[in-house]
Amino acid sequence: MPAIRIGINPISWSNDDLPALGGETPLSTALAEGKDIGYEGFELNGKFPKDAKGVGDVLRPYGLALVSGWYSSRLARRSVAEEVDAIAGHLDLLRQNGASVLVYGEVADSIQGSPIRLIERPRFHSEQAWQDYADKLTELARFTLSQGVRLAYHHHMGAYVESPEDIDQLMRRTGPEVGLLFDSGHCYMGGGEPIEVLRKHIDRVCHIHFKDVRKPVVQLARNQMWSFPDCIVNGTFTVPGDGDIDFASLLDVLLAANYEGWLVVEAEQDPAVAPSYIYAKKGYDTLRALLNERVGQ
Repeated sequence: MPAIRIGINPISWSNDDLPALGGETPLSTALAEGKDIGYEGFELNGKFPKDAKGVGDVLRPYGLALVSGWYSSRLARRSVAEEVDAIAGHLDLLRQNGASVLVYGEVADSIQGSPIRLIERPRFHSEQAWQDYADKLTELARFTLSQGVRLAYHHHMGAYVESPEDIDQLMRRTGPEVGLLFDSGHCYMGGGEPIEVLRKHIDRVCHIHFKDVRKPVVQLARNQMWSFPDCIVNGTFTVPGDGDIDFASLLDVLLAANYEGWLVVEAEQDPAVAPSYIYAKKGYDTLRALLNERVGQ
């Protein structure tokens, strides 16, 4: 098995947060086109079956692996015991289908799917609030590891952990059981310089979402105080090779650190404006060429 594999999230074909974007596109279209392009695996979306056997049955005809799957956690408002009960089924689905990481999204109080300005996102307002959350997260991550799946924390626009400072706090306060999902697009939109954040936290990175940004649109989003849905429909994000992030440098950092795992192409945009196959292929071809230049994979 290659040390680094290229996968994709079905969001290029249909968006769970904004179902009007590609909602009519069947999962089979995404899987067939992704396989044709060259992707080795897919993350889950809302169109996949909700049981382990069903997921395997859907992927098997295409020879695709299950990369991982987003889990909507409410740990900021729930106890660890409540979250363990809630997460168990998703963990089992991932494990039975060979996925070793869980995409963890904290959605308690999140505004990521709402028409609310991003500046109004939730925040932890005290050292104690940060530490209480971090302690619960470490305990939950210890549980997922005991089940053979590592928690990969997704810093995300509109949520508690969005900015580079938030990522710093989370990594400093949690144990090594908590892995970091590094998302280049959310990192930049959240105010970070992707290469700096990746270098700083490379020891905790266990999963990668490679998303590009159009920097002029990011500036517009900040100036006009857009919501996250505004960012999506107005073209803030795109696939690697179509925007302004230097993925060659990011990949060099990963290779120097002997990263082993998935590079997942993900771009929240409207498939009616950014045709799914064309953009998914652009993202794959960009990363494939960069990898081939470096390691001949």
